[in-house]
Amino acid sequence: MESVEGEGSKPHVVITPFPLQGHIISFLKLAKVLHSKGFHITYVNTECSHKRLLNSRGAQALDGLPDFRFETIPDGLPPSDDANDIERFPSLCDSLPNRSLVPFTKLLAKLNKLASDGVLPKVTSLISDGIMTFTMKAAQEFGLPIALYWPASAASFLGVFHFRTLLDNGVIPLKDESYLTNGYLDTKLDWLLGMKHMRLKDIPSFVRTTDSNDLVLNFLMNEVHRAQKAQAIIFNTFEDFENDALNAISSIFPPLYSIGPLPLLLTQIPHNHHSLESIGSNLWKAETQCLDWLETKEPESVIYVNFGSVVIISPEQLYEFAWGLANSKKHFLWIIRPNLVEGGSMIISPEFLSETKDRGFIASWCEQEKVLNHPSIGGFLTHCGWNSMTESICASVPMACWPWVADQQTNCRYACREWGIGDEIDNNVKREEVEKLVIELMEGEKGKNMRQKISEWKKIAEKDTKPGGSSYVNLDNLIKDVLVKTKV
Repeated sequence: MESVEGEGSKPHVVITPFPLQGHIISFLKLAKVLHSKGFHITYVNTECSHKRLLNSRGAQALDGLPDFRFETIPDGLPPSDDANDIERFPSLCDSLPNRSLVPFTKLLAKLNKLASDGVLPKVTSLISDGIMTFTMKAAQEFGLPIALYWPASAASFLGVFHFRTLLDNGVIPLKDESYLTNGYLDTKLDWLLGMKHMRLKDIPSFVRTTDSNDLVLNFLMNEVHRAQKAQAIIFNTFEDFENDALNAISSIFPPLYSIGPLPLLLTQIPHNHHSLESIGSNLWKAETQCLDWLETKEPESVIYVNFGSVVIISPEQLYEFAWGLANSKKHFLWIIRPNLVEGGSMIISPEFLSETKDRGFIASWCEQEKVLNHPSIGGFLTHCGWNSMTESICASVPMACWPWVADQQTNCRYACREWGIGDEIDNNVKREEVEKLVIELMEGEKGKNMRQKISEWKKIAEKDTKPGGSSYVNLDNLIKDVLVKTKV
């Protein structure tokens, strides 16, 4: 990847993620890739996310560099230290489009004023979250090209696009709440463009509503519809992995660029661009002791358990997972973030701790990529968030899948049915099933097959992200076709 910069004439891209942990992580990786290509970066957090990042990483964590700067805009909600992202999501969907456009426009004006004063390069393009399309109005006002980045899977984007089709065909909304449990969610949807072997339960979970006016359902439908007016859509995926979904999207939407998986693309950054390694994106303080503990374990002997940043489980579910892990007799590293358990109480019984004291390690948060790439990790019990899935592929770690919300159901279906890299745990989790699946994942024939399959996918992903590969070429084309232009 050759640099696009000339002396004193760096292109300047303003990058704006939706304020959820998974989005922030993925956008920061994209920003680092573009910085390595010679871009001046302005990374825009909401004020709430910025504060949480400083709280978790230190007061100087976001000081940045002269050519990698952080700015903030308000999200329009009352100040809150509550880190429960999923409960804030509907409020953010309502607030951000209505209350953040004016501050964002003022920010662009400020950046251009700094450019005219010779402090910064002039803003040349925008990359905004696929569900932050209000920024397209600002792009139009300033005559800037804008690419929308969808940090989840291409299949989940297509699933959201089909919300309107499902409404028009009377599949949703659900007639009443009994439809959540009476088998209706097993309705087959083989007729959806670009999606094979799908059931209603496999579509992003926002379809599970009895209200056609549901705020989040309609917000997402409108955001995806508006995406057709962007100059480009970017996906953190690779062509062979999601070929059907990408082809379907490209037949309807503006040019799309699959440039993933980003963790592997980041490995192509030249050594002299590694000054950004200290800039992280965790909203919780990561513990490092777990890495020391992993050093004491045999290769592929530990199952890593992490349900991500938004999943909330009941005390009963925590109990079933705990004893399933204990009864499997396998070593495990379990990430239990501060607000994982419903009601805020995380009670691990003394009996469980005694039973697993020589086999288990519990931490509140970790550097996930370092964990997944550690030789002692042999399996990943995951919620199927897209960052977790792509990082698991990049580390060749097969998955036990327990999806909970949003795109996770779609990702799980593809992982287990199409890609052969995961095995699903029933939503109504029971310890016997957890025990059985963990043992199978770590030492069974199905686990071996999944490990082989995910290793094959990693090899394809490595090829795609190296010079000449599709993701590598797509990134260069994205820069050439969209990001270095100054007019729409």
